Amino acid sequence: MGALDGKAAIVTGSSRGIGAEVAKLLAAEGAAVVVNYRQKAPRANKVVAQIEEAGGRAVAVAADLTAEEGSQALVDAARQNFGGLDVLVLNASGGMETSMGEDYALRLNRDAQVNMLKAAAEVMPTGSRVVFVTSHQAHFIRTVPTMPEYEPVALSKRAGEDALRDLLPELEAKGISLVVVSGDMIEGTVTATLLDRARPGALEARRAEAGKLYSVEEFGAEVAKMVTADVPSGHTEYVGGAESFQSQG
Repeated sequence: MGALDGKAAIVTGSSRGIGAEVAKLLAAEGAAVVVNYRQKAPRANKVVAQIEEAGGRAVAVAADLTAEEGSQALVDAARQNFGGLDVLVLNASGGMETSMGEDYALRLNRDAQVNMLKAAAEVMPTGSRVVFVTSHQAHFIRTVPTMPEYEPVALSKRAGEDALRDLLPELEAKGISLVVVSGDMIEGTVTATLLDRARPGALEARRAEAGKLYSVEEFGAEVAKMVTADVPSGHTEYVGGAESFQSQG
């Protein structure tokens, strides 16, 4: 018996990296998982295949969360394939890309997060949980400066977190809890790679300051834990290296 037997989950941005790891871990606990991708269907299908080979249930669903219909497509997929929705992991983020338009970071990291949560909350029953994944660099951006190359993304992610927290009374009325997981730079992620490319040595410098940077697998495990953790709604879980940010803030 898994902790999530009989539950259905959506993990946004789960065709690779942290999202893929979370999707597999939730499936291992019994959840049926909607694996979301924007363009790379083969990657998402591989995650689904890995889940199914391990005895779990999953479906890959293409959805651009910045498009008006993207969020609803994921909710509809959860209901049609698995009969409902109990868990939402808001993992998808970005903004370091240079080809997606000037306001892309804000559209993805704030607007899309709110739209996804609102669509999901319409069908989630009492006792459901939402987990929002962010970074220390974004969570503490108002008190601790970050690299100029990352600042627009950090500000947009903090705006997203604030907008989600503004919905806490509405969620509480529905019996839905929201938990934020804040992590340091993660080895092997797209954002860390792009940052290190924009500012060579940035990853090594942060690794030296923090003492250790989590791997995708390690951080994914921490995110997955918060789906069933006994913590109050609005809780922030700090994963690795937060002390230096807290002392500066």
